[in-house]
Amino acid sequence: MASVQFGQHAPAARVILHLSDTHLLGGDRLLGDRFDTARHLRRTLAAAEATGVRPDAVVFTGDLTDLGEPEAYRALRDAVEPWAARLGAPVVWVAGNHDERPALRAHLLDAPATEEPVTSVHDLGGLRLIALDSTVPGWHHGDLDAVQLEWLRAELAEPAPLGTILALHHPPLPTHIPFFDILELRDQAGLAAAIAGSDVRAILAGHLHYSTSGTFAGVPVSVASASCYTMDLARPADAVNGMDDGRSFHLVHVWDDTVTHAVVPVVDAESSGVFTPEWTARMAALSPRERLEAFSRKRAPGQ
Repeated sequence: MASVQFGQHAPAARVILHLSDTHLLGGDRLLGDRFDTARHLRRTLAAAEATGVRPDAVVFTGDLTDLGEPEAYRALRDAVEPWAARLGAPVVWVAGNHDERPALRAHLLDAPATEEPVTSVHDLGGLRLIALDSTVPGWHHGDLDAVQLEWLRAELAEPAPLGTILALHHPPLPTHIPFFDILELRDQAGLAAAIAGSDVRAILAGHLHYSTSGTFAGVPVSVASASCYTMDLARPADAVNGMDDGRSFHLVHVWDDTVTHAVVPVVDAESSGVFTPEWTARMAALSPRERLEAFSRKRAPGQ
């Protein structure tokens, strides 16, 4: 997190790392005999740690495993928990349609292996994070039943000091890709009614394997891409398929009056090296007017 303030906004009050769709398989098997999901997860975690951000929480928005195998959940835990401990951040696990509730609960949450929805509430220093379970056992589409929506209403009845962020797997957004329409979140009207008039400031989701954003019932929705594989959107909508490239995660910064969602690509590319901690320190030593003169003023060619 930035420790200096050069503009009109102070550093964000809270930061969340948002990752999604790891799709691990037991024994580090390749997904579809093609995608090395375990290696891609390790690379994603390394990229997130390299940002230097020490988040208030890490959220994985579902499809943690591809087949719900106990071995895959244990491998995910072995990879993520030491990494999260180095960051000093709690991990919030969200169930996805490829997950199986009993195995997820037993091997990630140390909870009874039941079919009960995987929901949770987290207080991040006044920012409330609520994890919903949009999975439907035995199916890949999403839904939130009346019991879970009533539970959500009860949780939201008392506002949190810094507001609330919801996390679920299936995004309450339209998509231009036909096959995702079949696997959409159903009863979106019920979710809209449950959050109406509440302090919900943002919704985090996954499922689509590409980054996108929109609004739902007046609330911003941010969908993180996948760590396993992503959708090649540079094709006609009815020919979109997965590709072994384009992975990313999100940095969610929470201010008093806004929430931003930055897409961070996981790439191996050399940057220019112009801006460094030393450059920032030099700017910090200047007055606001001197900083504008040093960095904002346009120079004539050759100067």
